[in-house]
Amino acid sequence: MLSISRSVSILQRCSNRCVSALNIRSFSAACNDSSHDENTPTTHETRHHLLQSDTILNDPSTTKRAFRSLLSDTKASSLLGGGAARIEKQHAKGSLTARERIDLLFDNESFREVDGLVVHRCEDFGMGDNRVPGDGVVVGHGLINGRRVYCFAQDFTAYGGSLGEAHAKKIGKIMDMALRVGAPVIGLNDSGGARIQEGTDSLAGYADIFQRNVDASGVIPQISVIMGPCAGGAGPEVVKTVTNETVSKEELGGASVHASGKSGVAHGSYPNDVAALRAMRTLLDYLPSSNDETSLPQRPVTDDPNRLVPTLDQLVPDDPNQPYDMRDIIREVVDNGTLFEIQPEYAQNIVTAFGRMEGRTVGVVGNNPMTLAGCLDIQSSEKAARFVRFCDAFNIPILTFVDVPGFLPGTGQEHGGIIRCGAKLLFAYAQATVPKITVISRKAYGGAYDVMASKHLKGDANYAWPGAEIAVMGAKGAVEIIFRGQDVEKNTAEYRDRFANPMVAAQRGFIDDVIEPRDTRRIICDDLRLLRNKKMHTIPRKHSNIPL
Repeated sequence: MLSISRSVSILQRCSNRCVSALNIRSFSAACNDSSHDENTPTTHETRHHLLQSDTILNDPSTTKRAFRSLLSDTKASSLLGGGAARIEKQHAKGSLTARERIDLLFDNESFREVDGLVVHRCEDFGMGDNRVPGDGVVVGHGLINGRRVYCFAQDFTAYGGSLGEAHAKKIGKIMDMALRVGAPVIGLNDSGGARIQEGTDSLAGYADIFQRNVDASGVIPQISVIMGPCAGGAGPEVVKTVTNETVSKEELGGASVHASGKSGVAHGSYPNDVAALRAMRTLLDYLPSSNDETSLPQRPVTDDPNRLVPTLDQLVPDDPNQPYDMRDIIREVVDNGTLFEIQPEYAQNIVTAFGRMEGRTVGVVGNNPMTLAGCLDIQSSEKAARFVRFCDAFNIPILTFVDVPGFLPGTGQEHGGIIRCGAKLLFAYAQATVPKITVISRKAYGGAYDVMASKHLKGDANYAWPGAEIAVMGAKGAVEIIFRGQDVEKNTAEYRDRFANPMVAAQRGFIDDVIEPRDTRRIICDDLRLLRNKKMHTIPRKHSNIPL
Protein backbone atom coordinates (compact mmCIF):
# COMPACT_ATOMS: atom_id res chain seq x y z
CA MET A 1 0.00 0.00 0.00
CA LEU A 2 1.02 3.61 -0.45
CA SER A 3 2.74 5.23 2.46
CA ILE A 4 1.23 8.38 3.88
CA SER A 5 4.44 10.28 3.15
CA ARG A 6 4.22 9.44 -0.58
CA SER A 7 0.65 10.67 -0.73
CA VAL A 8 1.58 13.87 1.03
CA SER A 9 4.52 14.54 -1.26
CA ILE A 10 2.33 14.16 -4.32
CA LEU A 11 -0.25 16.52 -2.92
CA GLN A 12 2.45 19.07 -2.09
CA ARG A 13 3.47 19.07 -5.73
CA CYS A 14 -0.13 19.99 -6.48
CA SER A 15 0.41 23.41 -4.88
CA ASN A 16 -0.88 22.10 -1.56
CA ARG A 17 -4.43 21.92 -2.88
CA CYS A 18 -6.67 19.37 -1.25
CA VAL A 19 -7.79 16.73 -3.73
CA SER A 20 -11.42 16.70 -2.76
CA ALA A 21 -13.38 16.74 -5.99
CA LEU A 22 -15.27 13.62 -6.97
CA ASN A 23 -13.16 12.59 -9.93
CA ILE A 24 -14.44 9.08 -10.56
CA ARG A 25 -17.09 10.06 -13.03
CA SER A 26 -18.16 9.45 -16.60
CA PHE A 27 -19.01 12.82 -18.10
CA SER A 28 -20.65 12.68 -21.48
CA ALA A 29 -19.38 16.13 -22.46
CA ALA A 30 -17.08 16.74 -25.40
CA CYS A 31 -14.02 18.48 -23.96
CA ASN A 32 -11.69 18.58 -26.95
CA ASP A 33 -8.95 21.06 -25.97
CA SER A 34 -6.27 21.14 -28.64
CA SER A 35 -4.39 24.10 -27.22
CA HIS A 36 -0.86 23.96 -25.88
CA ASP A 37 0.89 26.16 -23.35
CA GLU A 38 2.56 28.90 -25.35
CA ASN A 39 5.59 28.81 -23.06
CA THR A 40 6.39 25.21 -23.97
CA PRO A 41 8.47 24.90 -27.19
CA THR A 42 7.26 22.32 -29.69
CA THR A 43 9.55 19.70 -31.15
CA HIS A 44 8.82 21.19 -34.58
CA GLU A 45 10.27 24.57 -33.56
CA THR A 46 13.31 23.03 -31.86
CA ARG A 47 14.07 20.77 -34.80
CA HIS A 48 13.86 23.71 -37.21
CA HIS A 49 16.36 25.62 -35.07
CA LEU A 50 18.70 22.62 -35.05
CA LEU A 51 18.69 22.04 -38.81
CA GLN A 52 19.17 25.62 -39.94
CA SER A 53 22.89 25.61 -39.07
CA ASP A 54 25.32 24.37 -41.75
CA THR A 55 28.03 23.99 -39.09
CA ILE A 56 25.98 21.40 -37.25
CA LEU A 57 25.29 19.48 -40.43
CA ASN A 58 29.01 19.31 -41.35
CA ASP A 59 30.42 18.36 -37.94
CA PRO A 60 29.36 14.87 -36.68
CA SER A 61 30.40 15.51 -33.09
CA THR A 62 28.51 18.78 -33.01
CA THR A 63 25.52 17.06 -34.56
CA LYS A 64 25.51 14.44 -31.80
CA ARG A 65 25.78 17.08 -29.10
CA ALA A 66 22.98 19.04 -30.69
CA PHE A 67 20.82 15.92 -30.87
CA ARG A 68 21.43 15.19 -27.21
CA SER A 69 20.36 18.73 -26.42
CA LEU A 70 17.27 18.29 -28.56
CA LEU A 71 16.52 14.96 -26.88
CA SER A 72 16.87 16.47 -23.42
CA ASP A 73 14.60 19.38 -24.30
CA THR A 74 12.01 17.10 -25.86
CA LYS A 75 11.95 14.79 -22.84
CA ALA A 76 11.59 17.78 -20.55
CA SER A 77 8.71 19.01 -22.67
CA SER A 78 7.11 15.56 -22.51
CA LEU A 79 7.24 15.64 -18.72
CA LEU A 80 5.40 18.97 -18.70
CA GLY A 81 2.58 17.74 -20.92
CA GLY A 82 0.52 20.77 -21.88
CA GLY A 83 2.75 23.08 -19.88
CA ALA A 84 2.93 24.64 -16.42
CA ALA A 85 -0.17 26.80 -16.87
CA ARG A 86 -2.36 23.84 -17.72
CA ILE A 87 -0.92 21.75 -14.89
CA GLU A 88 -1.83 24.59 -12.53
CA LYS A 89 -5.35 24.57 -13.95
CA GLN A 90 -5.61 20.80 -13.43
CA HIS A 91 -4.59 21.22 -9.80
CA ALA A 92 -7.02 24.10 -9.34
CA LYS A 93 -9.98 21.82 -10.06
CA GLY A 94 -8.78 19.29 -7.47
CA SER A 95 -7.22 16.77 -9.86
CA LEU A 96 -3.77 15.29 -10.21
CA THR A 97 -1.91 15.14 -13.51
CA ALA A 98 -1.37 11.90 -15.42
CA ARG A 99 2.20 11.56 -14.15
CA GLU A 100 1.25 12.31 -10.55
CA ARG A 101 -1.41 9.61 -10.74
CA ILE A 102 1.14 7.13 -12.06
CA ASP A 103 3.49 8.03 -9.19
CA LEU A 104 0.74 7.17 -6.71
CA LEU A 105 -0.37 3.98 -8.46
CA PHE A 106 2.99 2.27 -8.88
CA ASP A 107 5.63 1.20 -6.41
CA ASN A 108 8.22 3.87 -5.79
CA GLU A 109 10.36 4.63 -8.88
CA SER A 110 9.32 1.39 -10.63
CA PHE A 111 7.44 2.90 -13.60
CA ARG A 112 9.17 2.82 -16.99
CA GLU A 113 7.67 5.00 -19.69
CA VAL A 114 7.30 3.87 -23.30
CA ASP A 115 6.82 6.15 -26.33
CA GLY A 116 7.38 9.38 -24.45
CA LEU A 117 8.64 11.07 -27.63
CA VAL A 118 5.71 10.17 -29.89
CA VAL A 119 3.93 13.07 -31.61
CA HIS A 120 0.93 13.20 -33.93
CA ARG A 121 1.30 13.74 -37.68
CA CYS A 122 -1.85 15.78 -38.30
CA GLU A 123 -1.37 18.98 -40.33
CA ASP A 124 -4.99 20.14 -40.45
CA PHE A 125 -6.56 23.01 -38.47
CA GLY A 126 -3.18 24.32 -37.28
CA MET A 127 -2.18 21.04 -35.66
CA GLY A 128 1.08 20.97 -37.60
CA ASP A 129 2.38 23.78 -35.41
CA ASN A 130 1.11 22.24 -32.17
CA ARG A 131 2.86 19.01 -31.34
CA VAL A 132 3.31 17.92 -27.72
CA PRO A 133 5.76 15.05 -27.06
CA GLY A 134 3.74 12.11 -25.74
CA ASP A 135 0.58 13.24 -27.56
CA GLY A 136 -1.55 13.53 -24.45
CA VAL A 137 -1.11 10.06 -22.96
CA VAL A 138 1.58 8.51 -20.73
CA VAL A 139 2.09 4.77 -21.24
CA GLY A 140 4.44 2.23 -19.70
CA HIS A 141 4.79 -0.46 -17.07
CA GLY A 142 5.91 -0.85 -13.50
CA LEU A 143 5.35 -2.73 -10.27
CA ILE A 144 2.31 -2.65 -8.02
CA ASN A 145 2.95 -4.48 -4.77
CA GLY A 146 5.92 -6.07 -6.51
CA ARG A 147 3.96 -7.41 -9.52
CA ARG A 148 4.26 -6.23 -13.13
CA VAL A 149 1.37 -4.07 -14.40
CA TYR A 150 0.98 -2.07 -17.63
CA CYS A 151 -0.75 1.30 -17.70
CA PHE A 152 -1.86 4.20 -19.85
CA ALA A 153 -2.81 7.54 -18.30
CA GLN A 154 -4.49 10.19 -20.42
CA ASP A 155 -3.14 13.70 -19.85
CA PHE A 156 -5.89 16.31 -19.84
CA THR A 157 -3.32 19.11 -19.90
CA ALA A 158 -2.37 18.19 -23.50
CA TYR A 159 -5.14 18.47 -26.12
CA GLY A 160 -7.68 17.86 -23.35
CA GLY A 161 -6.56 14.22 -23.31
CA SER A 162 -8.33 13.77 -26.64
CA LEU A 163 -7.62 10.63 -28.63
CA GLY A 164 -5.97 10.82 -32.04
CA GLU A 165 -4.06 8.36 -34.20
CA ALA A 166 -0.72 8.47 -32.35
CA HIS A 167 -2.45 8.58 -28.94
CA ALA A 168 -4.43 5.44 -29.83
CA LYS A 169 -1.38 3.61 -31.16
CA LYS A 170 0.45 4.22 -27.89
CA ILE A 171 -2.43 2.68 -25.95
CA GLY A 172 -2.65 -0.22 -28.39
CA LYS A 173 1.07 -0.92 -28.09
CA ILE A 174 0.96 -1.08 -24.30
CA MET A 175 -2.07 -3.39 -24.39
CA ASP A 176 -0.26 -5.68 -26.84
CA MET A 177 2.76 -5.76 -24.54
CA ALA A 178 0.60 -6.64 -21.53
CA LEU A 179 -1.09 -9.43 -23.48
CA ARG A 180 2.23 -10.90 -24.63
CA VAL A 181 3.70 -11.15 -21.14
CA GLY A 182 0.45 -11.94 -19.30
CA ALA A 183 0.13 -8.88 -17.07
CA PRO A 184 -2.84 -6.66 -16.09
CA VAL A 185 -3.43 -3.34 -17.82
CA ILE A 186 -4.90 -0.26 -16.15
CA GLY A 187 -6.30 2.73 -18.02
CA LEU A 188 -6.49 6.08 -16.22
CA ASN A 189 -9.06 7.92 -18.33
CA ASP A 190 -9.24 11.71 -18.40
CA SER A 191 -10.25 12.75 -21.90
CA GLY A 192 -12.55 14.97 -23.89
CA GLY A 193 -13.10 12.15 -26.37
CA ALA A 194 -12.16 11.90 -30.03
CA ARG A 195 -9.70 14.47 -31.39
CA ILE A 196 -11.97 16.12 -33.93
CA GLN A 197 -9.07 17.61 -35.91
CA GLU A 198 -7.93 14.10 -36.86
CA GLY A 199 -11.32 12.95 -38.11
CA THR A 200 -11.67 9.27 -39.00
CA ASP A 201 -8.13 8.51 -37.75
CA SER A 202 -9.47 9.15 -34.28
CA LEU A 203 -12.46 6.86 -34.80
CA ALA A 204 -10.17 4.15 -36.17
CA GLY A 205 -8.02 4.51 -33.06
CA TYR A 206 -10.99 3.87 -30.79
CA ALA A 207 -11.98 0.79 -32.79
CA ASP A 208 -8.43 -0.57 -32.60
CA ILE A 209 -8.49 -0.20 -28.81
CA PHE A 210 -11.92 -1.85 -28.57
CA GLN A 211 -10.65 -4.83 -30.57
CA ARG A 212 -7.77 -5.22 -28.15
CA ASN A 213 -10.20 -5.02 -25.22
CA VAL A 214 -12.05 -7.98 -26.71
CA ASP A 215 -8.87 -9.92 -27.49
CA ALA A 216 -7.63 -9.47 -23.93
CA SER A 217 -10.99 -10.28 -22.28
CA GLY A 218 -10.61 -13.28 -20.00
CA VAL A 219 -6.86 -13.40 -20.65
CA ILE A 220 -5.54 -10.50 -18.57
CA PRO A 221 -7.37 -8.26 -16.08
CA GLN A 222 -8.33 -4.90 -17.62
CA ILE A 223 -9.21 -2.05 -15.25
CA SER A 224 -10.49 1.38 -16.26
CA VAL A 225 -10.43 4.25 -13.78
CA ILE A 226 -12.45 7.28 -14.87
CA MET A 227 -10.57 10.18 -13.32
CA GLY A 228 -12.12 13.07 -15.20
CA PRO A 229 -14.17 13.46 -18.37
CA CYS A 230 -14.59 10.28 -20.38
CA ALA A 231 -16.80 11.85 -22.96
CA GLY A 232 -18.97 10.68 -25.80
CA GLY A 233 -20.83 12.80 -28.29
CA ALA A 234 -24.15 13.17 -26.48
CA GLY A 235 -23.45 15.77 -23.82
CA PRO A 236 -26.08 17.90 -22.07
CA GLU A 237 -26.22 20.33 -25.00
CA VAL A 238 -26.90 17.55 -27.50
CA VAL A 239 -29.51 16.00 -25.20
CA LYS A 240 -31.22 19.39 -24.94
CA THR A 241 -31.27 19.76 -28.74
CA VAL A 242 -32.52 16.25 -29.48
CA THR A 243 -34.94 15.55 -26.63
CA ASN A 244 -35.53 19.02 -25.15
CA GLU A 245 -34.42 17.58 -21.81
CA THR A 246 -32.38 19.81 -19.50
CA VAL A 247 -29.80 17.78 -17.58
CA SER A 248 -26.45 18.45 -15.93
CA LYS A 249 -23.25 16.55 -16.67
CA GLU A 250 -23.45 14.79 -13.31
CA GLU A 251 -27.11 13.84 -13.79
CA LEU A 252 -26.41 12.54 -17.27
CA GLY A 253 -23.28 10.53 -16.64
CA GLY A 254 -21.67 11.18 -13.29
CA ALA A 255 -20.60 8.81 -10.53
CA SER A 256 -24.02 9.03 -8.90
CA VAL A 257 -25.51 7.57 -12.09
CA HIS A 258 -22.98 4.93 -13.06
CA ALA A 259 -21.78 3.61 -9.70
CA SER A 260 -25.06 3.60 -7.79
CA GLY A 261 -28.45 2.04 -8.38
CA LYS A 262 -29.09 3.43 -11.84
CA SER A 263 -26.85 2.19 -14.65
CA GLY A 264 -24.36 -0.10 -12.92
CA VAL A 265 -21.73 0.82 -15.52
CA ALA A 266 -19.04 1.49 -12.90
CA HIS A 267 -17.95 -0.99 -10.24
CA GLY A 268 -17.11 1.55 -7.54
CA SER A 269 -16.66 5.24 -6.78
CA TYR A 270 -14.17 7.13 -4.65
CA PRO A 271 -14.01 10.70 -3.32
CA ASN A 272 -10.74 11.71 -5.01
CA ASP A 273 -7.75 10.63 -7.06
CA VAL A 274 -5.70 9.42 -4.10
CA ALA A 275 -8.47 7.21 -2.69
CA ALA A 276 -9.20 5.72 -6.12
CA LEU A 277 -5.59 4.85 -6.85
CA ARG A 278 -5.03 3.34 -3.42
CA ALA A 279 -8.13 1.19 -3.96
CA MET A 280 -6.79 -0.01 -7.32
CA ARG A 281 -3.58 -1.13 -5.65
CA THR A 282 -5.68 -3.12 -3.17
CA LEU A 283 -7.88 -4.62 -5.90
CA LEU A 284 -4.89 -5.77 -7.95
CA ASP A 285 -3.57 -7.56 -4.89
CA TYR A 286 -6.55 -9.93 -5.16
CA LEU A 287 -6.30 -10.54 -8.91
CA PRO A 288 -4.06 -12.90 -10.88
CA SER A 289 -1.76 -11.46 -13.52
CA SER A 290 -3.50 -13.46 -16.23
CA ASN A 291 -5.67 -16.52 -16.84
CA ASP A 292 -2.64 -18.70 -16.11
CA GLU A 293 -3.71 -20.34 -12.86
CA THR A 294 -0.14 -20.21 -11.56
CA SER A 295 -0.38 -16.40 -11.45
CA LEU A 296 -3.03 -16.36 -8.72
CA PRO A 297 -1.60 -14.37 -5.80
CA GLN A 298 -0.97 -16.18 -2.56
CA ARG A 299 -0.42 -14.34 0.70
CA PRO A 300 0.97 -15.66 3.98
CA VAL A 301 -1.68 -17.42 6.05
CA THR A 302 -2.49 -15.12 8.97
CA ASP A 303 -5.86 -16.60 9.96
CA ASP A 304 -6.23 -20.17 11.24
CA PRO A 305 -8.10 -22.22 8.61
CA ASN A 306 -9.50 -24.41 11.39
CA ARG A 307 -10.84 -21.43 13.31
CA LEU A 308 -14.33 -22.05 14.68
CA VAL A 309 -16.77 -19.15 14.40
CA PRO A 310 -19.36 -19.35 17.22
CA THR A 311 -20.70 -15.94 16.19
CA LEU A 312 -22.27 -17.54 13.13
CA ASP A 313 -24.58 -19.57 15.35
CA GLN A 314 -26.36 -16.35 16.31
CA LEU A 315 -26.23 -14.12 13.22
CA VAL A 316 -29.22 -15.49 11.31
CA PRO A 317 -32.56 -14.57 12.97
CA ASP A 318 -35.03 -17.36 13.71
CA ASP A 319 -37.82 -15.28 12.19
CA PRO A 320 -37.58 -15.99 8.42
CA ASN A 321 -38.87 -12.49 7.67
CA GLN A 322 -36.33 -10.60 9.78
CA PRO A 323 -33.49 -9.14 7.72
CA TYR A 324 -29.77 -9.33 8.44
CA ASP A 325 -26.66 -8.28 6.56
CA MET A 326 -25.09 -11.15 4.64
CA ARG A 327 -21.77 -9.29 4.66
CA ASP A 328 -21.55 -9.91 8.40
CA ILE A 329 -21.61 -13.66 7.74
CA ILE A 330 -19.10 -13.46 4.90
CA ARG A 331 -16.63 -11.42 6.97
CA GLU A 332 -16.74 -14.01 9.74
CA VAL A 333 -15.76 -16.72 7.25
CA VAL A 334 -13.01 -15.15 5.12
CA ASP A 335 -9.46 -14.44 6.28
CA ASN A 336 -9.27 -11.65 8.86
CA GLY A 337 -12.76 -10.40 7.96
CA THR A 338 -11.36 -8.55 4.93
CA LEU A 339 -13.39 -8.04 1.73
CA PHE A 340 -13.03 -5.94 -1.40
CA GLU A 341 -16.60 -5.43 -2.54
CA ILE A 342 -17.48 -4.97 -6.21
CA GLN A 343 -20.40 -2.64 -7.04
CA PRO A 344 -21.31 -2.12 -3.37
CA GLU A 345 -23.85 0.63 -4.17
CA TYR A 346 -25.55 -1.16 -7.07
CA ALA A 347 -28.09 -4.00 -6.71
CA GLN A 348 -27.52 -4.19 -2.98
CA ASN A 349 -29.75 -7.26 -2.69
CA ILE A 350 -26.72 -9.29 -3.73
CA VAL A 351 -23.11 -9.05 -2.53
CA THR A 352 -20.16 -9.62 -4.85
CA ALA A 353 -16.69 -9.36 -3.34
CA PHE A 354 -13.15 -10.67 -3.30
CA GLY A 355 -11.74 -12.18 -0.15
CA ARG A 356 -9.13 -14.74 0.87
CA MET A 357 -9.21 -18.20 2.37
CA GLU A 358 -5.87 -19.48 3.65
CA GLY A 359 -4.19 -16.56 1.90
CA ARG A 360 -5.68 -17.41 -1.53
CA THR A 361 -8.15 -15.24 -3.43
CA VAL A 362 -11.80 -16.31 -3.60
CA GLY A 363 -14.82 -14.67 -5.16
CA VAL A 364 -17.85 -14.41 -2.88
CA VAL A 365 -21.50 -14.06 -3.92
CA GLY A 366 -24.28 -13.75 -1.38
CA ASN A 367 -27.96 -12.79 -1.33
CA ASN A 368 -28.45 -9.91 1.11
CA PRO A 369 -31.78 -9.94 2.99
CA MET A 370 -31.23 -6.30 3.99
CA THR A 371 -32.45 -5.22 0.53
CA LEU A 372 -35.58 -6.60 -1.16
CA ALA A 373 -35.41 -9.51 1.31
CA GLY A 374 -32.55 -10.87 -0.82
CA CYS A 375 -34.77 -11.52 -3.86
CA LEU A 376 -33.09 -11.88 -7.23
CA ASP A 377 -34.11 -9.22 -9.72
CA ILE A 378 -32.84 -7.95 -13.06
CA GLN A 379 -30.00 -5.86 -11.67
CA SER A 380 -28.75 -8.35 -9.09
CA SER A 381 -28.84 -11.22 -11.61
CA GLU A 382 -26.69 -9.31 -14.09
CA LYS A 383 -24.33 -8.05 -11.39
CA ALA A 384 -23.70 -11.53 -10.01
CA ALA A 385 -23.51 -13.18 -13.45
CA ARG A 386 -20.73 -10.88 -14.61
CA PHE A 387 -18.82 -11.40 -11.38
CA VAL A 388 -19.12 -15.19 -11.60
CA ARG A 389 -17.89 -15.16 -15.19
CA PHE A 390 -14.92 -12.96 -14.24
CA CYS A 391 -13.95 -15.36 -11.45
CA ASP A 392 -14.28 -18.35 -13.74
CA ALA A 393 -12.18 -16.70 -16.47
CA PHE A 394 -9.33 -16.09 -14.03
CA ASN A 395 -9.47 -19.37 -12.06
CA ILE A 396 -10.79 -17.80 -8.87
CA PRO A 397 -12.86 -20.22 -6.71
CA ILE A 398 -16.44 -19.08 -5.98
CA LEU A 399 -18.13 -19.19 -2.58
CA THR A 400 -21.90 -18.67 -2.62
CA PHE A 401 -24.00 -17.83 0.45
CA VAL A 402 -27.70 -18.34 -0.18
CA ASP A 403 -30.70 -16.75 1.49
CA VAL A 404 -33.14 -16.12 -1.33
CA PRO A 405 -36.96 -16.18 -1.26
CA GLY A 406 -37.17 -16.28 -5.05
CA PHE A 407 -37.19 -13.96 -8.02
CA LEU A 408 -38.80 -10.57 -7.49
CA PRO A 409 -42.32 -10.67 -9.00
CA GLY A 410 -44.16 -7.87 -10.78
CA THR A 411 -44.83 -6.40 -14.19
CA GLY A 412 -41.76 -4.17 -14.02
CA GLN A 413 -39.52 -7.20 -13.71
CA GLU A 414 -41.39 -9.25 -16.30
CA HIS A 415 -41.44 -6.48 -18.86
CA GLY A 416 -37.80 -5.68 -18.17
CA GLY A 417 -36.72 -9.25 -18.96
CA ILE A 418 -36.20 -10.95 -15.61
CA ILE A 419 -36.42 -14.35 -17.34
CA ARG A 420 -33.56 -13.46 -19.68
CA CYS A 421 -31.49 -11.79 -16.94
CA GLY A 422 -32.04 -14.56 -14.43
CA ALA A 423 -30.92 -17.00 -17.10
CA LYS A 424 -27.61 -15.11 -17.34
CA LEU A 425 -26.83 -15.95 -13.72
CA LEU A 426 -27.87 -19.57 -14.16
CA PHE A 427 -25.74 -19.77 -17.30
CA ALA A 428 -22.72 -18.24 -15.56
CA TYR A 429 -22.83 -20.68 -12.65
CA ALA A 430 -23.55 -23.69 -14.86
CA GLN A 431 -20.65 -22.92 -17.19
CA ALA A 432 -18.12 -22.12 -14.45
CA THR A 433 -15.49 -24.82 -14.00
CA VAL A 434 -13.66 -23.32 -11.01
CA PRO A 435 -14.28 -24.77 -7.53
CA LYS A 436 -17.85 -23.88 -6.47
CA ILE A 437 -18.86 -24.13 -2.82
CA THR A 438 -22.35 -23.16 -1.65
CA VAL A 439 -23.80 -22.61 1.82
CA ILE A 440 -27.55 -22.11 2.37
CA SER A 441 -27.94 -20.03 5.50
CA ARG A 442 -31.73 -19.70 5.58
CA LYS A 443 -34.13 -19.65 2.60
CA ALA A 444 -33.65 -21.21 -0.82
CA TYR A 445 -36.98 -21.04 -2.61
CA GLY A 446 -38.12 -21.81 -6.12
CA GLY A 447 -36.08 -21.23 -9.25
CA ALA A 448 -33.73 -18.95 -7.31
CA TYR A 449 -32.57 -22.04 -5.37
CA ASP A 450 -31.59 -23.67 -8.65
CA VAL A 451 -29.79 -20.59 -9.95
CA MET A 452 -27.67 -19.89 -6.87
CA ALA A 453 -24.91 -22.45 -7.51
CA SER A 454 -27.04 -25.45 -6.60
CA LYS A 455 -25.80 -29.03 -6.80
CA HIS A 456 -27.75 -29.35 -10.05
CA LEU A 457 -25.42 -26.78 -11.67
CA LYS A 458 -22.38 -28.95 -10.89
CA GLY A 459 -21.67 -27.42 -7.51
CA ASP A 460 -18.65 -29.13 -5.95
CA ALA A 461 -19.70 -28.81 -2.33
CA ASN A 462 -23.20 -27.76 -1.19
CA TYR A 463 -24.12 -27.31 2.45
CA ALA A 464 -27.04 -26.07 4.50
CA TRP A 465 -27.24 -24.81 8.03
CA PRO A 466 -29.79 -26.51 10.33
CA GLY A 467 -32.29 -23.63 10.03
CA ALA A 468 -32.29 -23.64 6.23
CA GLU A 469 -35.49 -24.07 4.21
CA ILE A 470 -35.28 -25.55 0.71
CA ALA A 471 -38.65 -25.60 -1.02
CA VAL A 472 -40.63 -24.44 -4.00
CA MET A 473 -41.97 -21.52 -1.95
CA GLY A 474 -42.69 -20.40 1.59
CA ALA A 475 -45.16 -22.33 3.74
CA LYS A 476 -47.96 -19.76 3.62
CA GLY A 477 -48.02 -19.47 -0.16
CA ALA A 478 -47.73 -23.21 -0.65
CA VAL A 479 -50.62 -23.99 1.67
CA GLU A 480 -52.90 -21.46 0.00
CA ILE A 481 -52.29 -23.14 -3.35
CA ILE A 482 -52.35 -26.77 -2.22
CA PHE A 483 -55.26 -26.59 0.20
CA ARG A 484 -57.11 -23.62 -1.32
CA GLY A 485 -57.29 -21.80 2.01
CA GLN A 486 -58.71 -24.71 4.06
CA ASP A 487 -57.33 -25.48 7.54
CA VAL A 488 -54.57 -22.94 6.97
CA GLU A 489 -52.95 -23.10 10.40
CA LYS A 490 -52.91 -26.88 10.58
CA ASN A 491 -51.67 -27.34 7.03
CA THR A 492 -49.07 -24.59 7.39
CA ALA A 493 -47.62 -26.29 10.47
CA GLU A 494 -47.57 -29.61 8.64
CA TYR A 495 -45.87 -28.07 5.62
CA ARG A 496 -43.24 -26.41 7.80
CA ASP A 497 -42.50 -29.65 9.61
CA ARG A 498 -41.95 -31.29 6.25
CA PHE A 499 -40.09 -28.63 4.29
CA ALA A 500 -38.90 -25.86 6.67
CA ASN A 501 -35.61 -27.70 7.16
CA PRO A 502 -32.93 -29.15 4.89
CA MET A 503 -33.66 -32.81 5.61
CA VAL A 504 -35.44 -33.66 2.36
CA ALA A 505 -32.73 -32.01 0.26
CA ALA A 506 -30.09 -33.94 2.22
CA GLN A 507 -31.96 -37.21 1.71
CA ARG A 508 -32.03 -36.57 -2.04
CA GLY A 509 -28.32 -35.71 -2.14
CA PHE A 510 -29.02 -32.14 -3.24
CA ILE A 511 -26.84 -30.94 -0.38
CA ASP A 512 -23.76 -32.80 0.82
CA ASP A 513 -24.27 -32.19 4.52
CA VAL A 514 -26.09 -30.14 7.11
CA ILE A 515 -23.34 -28.35 9.02
CA GLU A 516 -23.19 -26.22 12.13
CA PRO A 517 -22.61 -22.57 11.25
CA ARG A 518 -19.51 -22.36 13.48
CA ASP A 519 -17.81 -25.07 11.37
CA THR A 520 -18.32 -23.27 8.07
CA ARG A 521 -14.86 -21.73 7.71
CA ARG A 522 -13.05 -24.93 8.63
CA ILE A 523 -15.06 -27.02 6.16
CA ILE A 524 -14.73 -24.53 3.29
CA CYS A 525 -10.95 -24.24 3.76
CA ASP A 526 -10.66 -28.03 3.67
CA ASP A 527 -12.81 -28.25 0.52
CA LEU A 528 -10.78 -25.56 -1.25
CA ARG A 529 -7.61 -27.55 -0.55
CA LEU A 530 -9.18 -30.67 -2.04
CA LEU A 531 -10.37 -28.77 -5.12
CA ARG A 532 -7.09 -27.04 -6.04
CA ASN A 533 -6.42 -29.65 -8.71
CA LYS A 534 -10.01 -29.85 -9.96
CA LYS A 535 -10.34 -30.86 -13.61
CA MET A 536 -13.53 -30.79 -15.65
CA HIS A 537 -14.23 -32.07 -19.15
CA THR A 538 -15.84 -29.43 -21.37
CA ILE A 539 -17.79 -30.10 -24.54
CA PRO A 540 -15.92 -28.87 -27.65
CA ARG A 541 -17.60 -25.86 -29.27
CA LYS A 542 -16.76 -22.59 -30.95
CA HIS A 543 -18.42 -20.64 -28.13
CA SER A 544 -21.58 -20.79 -26.08
CA ASN A 545 -24.53 -18.43 -26.55
CA ILE A 546 -25.27 -16.80 -23.20
CA PRO A 547 -28.70 -15.09 -23.14
CA LEU A 548 -27.41 -11.52 -23.42
